[in-house]
Amino acid sequence: MLGFLKQKLKSFFQKRKEEVKQIEEEIKEEKTKEEKIEEKKQEEKTKKTEKEKDTKEIIEKKKSGEKEKEKTIAEIKLEEKEKPKEKKRPLLARLKYTKISEEVIDKWLNELELILLQSNVGIEAIDKIKENVKQQLLGKEVEKNKIEEEIKQGLKQAIKELFAEPFDLVELIKEKIKHKKPFVIVFFGINGSGKTTTIAKIAKLLQDNGITCVLAASDTFRAASIEQLQKHAEALNIKMIKHNYGADPAAVAFDAIKHAETKGKDVVLIDTAGRMHTQANLMEEMKKICRVAKPDLHIFVGEAITGNDVIEQAKRFNEQVGIDAIILTKFDVDEKGGAAISISYITGKPIIFFGTGQKYEDLEKFNVENFINKLFEE
Repeated sequence: MLGFLKQKLKSFFQKRKEEVKQIEEEIKEEKTKEEKIEEKKQEEKTKKTEKEKDTKEIIEKKKSGEKEKEKTIAEIKLEEKEKPKEKKRPLLARLKYTKISEEVIDKWLNELELILLQSNVGIEAIDKIKENVKQQLLGKEVEKNKIEEEIKQGLKQAIKELFAEPFDLVELIKEKIKHKKPFVIVFFGINGSGKTTTIAKIAKLLQDNGITCVLAASDTFRAASIEQLQKHAEALNIKMIKHNYGADPAAVAFDAIKHAETKGKDVVLIDTAGRMHTQANLMEEMKKICRVAKPDLHIFVGEAITGNDVIEQAKRFNEQVGIDAIILTKFDVDEKGGAAISISYITGKPIIFFGTGQKYEDLEKFNVENFINKLFEE
């Protein structure tokens, strides 16, 4: 999981460690020079102190003998010396700190951009990450031996800011069904994305939280789709509403909602035919299902491993029918993580779950902090 991107980021930060080691060696050399300079300064200070004593004695004698008490050049010089001087950071401290310049940060960001591109992160998301990192680090004064940590923290924050805030599906449903039943959810995505299995996982999650539901087999197009959903319904002991293949998918959804109303069920989960975002007729059919069912939630289901393809799919579905939330399947075998990093930012919608296997329990609630920690774990 995320292995490719993790390894690339480790290599990126290893380079920064090597830079820090070189800086530390330079600091050691400068420290030796600093000590020698301080020795010389101490000698000169001792000589100056002796001279100042002599100067003071001369001035005192001169002051007592002068009627107008005019200041001598020696007095003026002495007063200037005695004035408090502006404090400067010690040389060694100045050597330990650096301001992150535009030239340096551009070099880092160019390396980072290549890593993110190789990991299938979308161009729009990459540009936003670079912008966020630059805002946080450009011109910032940091200890040279903490540069790696500063970049890491800056990158973590930059990635975190890409994600729309996820919501708790179970808590949302519990709150909504206090006022209106059933709560209707429609699921859509392309063929093979794991949509039907994901619906079964959601049904099991709702069951475990005391929420009743009905399944609507509105995929009347794909061969064996009804049987697949029926198998899950039987395994979970949940009612499924179905028509024959070729029937109107919107009619199936309508009947499922009416059944839920009659039986007092809490939620209707509507399965739909997998369709490419470029298939105009099927997209119109999807719109019809939404007009008839008036779903409370539109959930896009896509495969994490397809990278930029799933981002483009989500973008088009969002434009055509609207997305409220995203579930990414096959996250357990996603080595690059580009889809997860990009999809929420590009659509402006939250990821709420990762699919991590074929069992009903293999549904991981999305948490931004956990995701980022996994990405940067050693």
